[in-house]
Amino acid sequence: MHSDPGWAAATQQFQQALGDGWSKAMQAISKAGTASANGHSIPHLSFSPDKLAALQQAYLKEAAELWNHGLAGVASGDKRFASPDWGSNPVAAFSAATYLLNGRTLLGLVEATDTDPKTKARLRFAVEQWMAASAPSNFLALNAEAQRKAIETRGESIAKGIQNLLNDLQQGYVSMTDESQFEVGRNVATTEGAVVFENELMQLIEYKPSTAKVYERPYLVVPPCINKFYILDLQPENSLVKYLVDQGHRTFVVSWRNPDQTLQDKGWDDYVGEGPVEAIRVVREIAGSKQINALGFCVGGTLLGTALAVLAARGEKPVASATFLTTLLDFTETGVLDLFIDEHFVQYRELQMGQRGLLKGQELASTFSFLRPNDLVWNYVVGNYLKGETPPAFDLLYWNSDSTNLPGPMYAWYLRNTYLENNLTKPGKVTVCGEKIDLGKLDMPVYVYGSREDHIVPIGSAYASVNHLPGKKRFVMGASGHIAGVINPPAKKKRSYWTNDKLPDVHADWLAGATEHPGSWWSDWSGWLKPLAGKQVPAPKRYGKGTAYQPIEPAPGRYVKAKA
Repeated sequence: MHSDPGWAAATQQFQQALGDGWSKAMQAISKAGTASANGHSIPHLSFSPDKLAALQQAYLKEAAELWNHGLAGVASGDKRFASPDWGSNPVAAFSAATYLLNGRTLLGLVEATDTDPKTKARLRFAVEQWMAASAPSNFLALNAEAQRKAIETRGESIAKGIQNLLNDLQQGYVSMTDESQFEVGRNVATTEGAVVFENELMQLIEYKPSTAKVYERPYLVVPPCINKFYILDLQPENSLVKYLVDQGHRTFVVSWRNPDQTLQDKGWDDYVGEGPVEAIRVVREIAGSKQINALGFCVGGTLLGTALAVLAARGEKPVASATFLTTLLDFTETGVLDLFIDEHFVQYRELQMGQRGLLKGQELASTFSFLRPNDLVWNYVVGNYLKGETPPAFDLLYWNSDSTNLPGPMYAWYLRNTYLENNLTKPGKVTVCGEKIDLGKLDMPVYVYGSREDHIVPIGSAYASVNHLPGKKRFVMGASGHIAGVINPPAKKKRSYWTNDKLPDVHADWLAGATEHPGSWWSDWSGWLKPLAGKQVPAPKRYGKGTAYQPIEPAPGRYVKAKA
């Protein structure tokens, strides 16, 4: 601690300035509480006096300590400031420590507000976005690690960073991986197969059997239409598609088309009717099977559930079992995405593209990236531009960058009837493909999977599906997030999963009685699926069937290769 009178006076002056700044901030927030923008009324914010006083006192105390010990380095577990360069540079250390203090205080201020939970969550999200964007690590003038590299390379890292920035500006997004190292059909999406059917919205791929015999009931996979299907077929060692094939299932996968202007008037009905409903029909005809087994992943699961409800309303039961992976059927709790979606937002999108138009793939991809801004945005800004690095080759991030468009009418219907009004859970509320649908008519056996750390489909919401499906059900929870939890092949011997044969109303009660198992949930799923797959029959020698379903082109087909 400094004992010099001049230093003490400076500290006192600094504290006074902080106090004045705090008062002005409170006045600004108070004034903002009565303002409005873009038709949204900003709620008046009030604060608990006791919490506010404690927060202010803690801030002033920590700020004074920081000022007195400004050369002590950064005491933080934050990986952005983990390099020794931050601790050895007094200016960088002070800026990082001040930033972290301000961030903690702003989050504390959010928690001190007396407002409803959704408004508080929106405030928290806004503060987190501001914190991620304003970190000193994002600026060359403050990033000690980037400065050292610039000196060591005699400015070459800066020159490379500028070139990286120009390249990314040209392509319209921040590079997350070295995309030159990947090509769809060459080293991703390589499981052997052929396109055996196509329409305006999708191609249907049949995969070549790898076993002498296959189960008589074919298996249909419906991936999300907001991404490319090959997340399920990245590499042979982590391909869910190849795993199904190697387990003896005659496997078919829907490959959604990347919509252009010619498809800008397509709606949810079109995606259901021309997607899973049509795919189920074609797979049954090709295999000569009365029933098939089917899987839906994410939005693909929502589409599959809707399609099965349409078919049930028509008195048809073509699916012997259904698997839903990280799928929302009940949109009561939708996690962080719920912060963006309200009546104002949905009305805006309906006016903008409810009749025709396209939601650009990059807009959707950016939205998901900013749900984890430090990991999926600013980490690459720093690496690519400040340090002049080329991001490493990573197949998962290549897929993540390979975005796809959505037709405006489909997107607008989806927002209103799922996220906003949760209509799929209300029997007869919505009409799809001419039928009033009811999830309660889906009485086939179902396997429902949710990921514990999923920020897109919260685990409680994935579990909620079991309350709307009346048949025999199994729910399994896997470790990790939305993608990593799903793509977890047994050979890796990674992570774990949880099971519980009892299905209480809420996930927390289910988890309290669940048993943890090491390894991949794929093995559990395969064991569940086997008795539902029928007897084994000789594997087909050719793709398709007769003259009606001739191979059109080799897998993965051309639809998946179209760029947004």
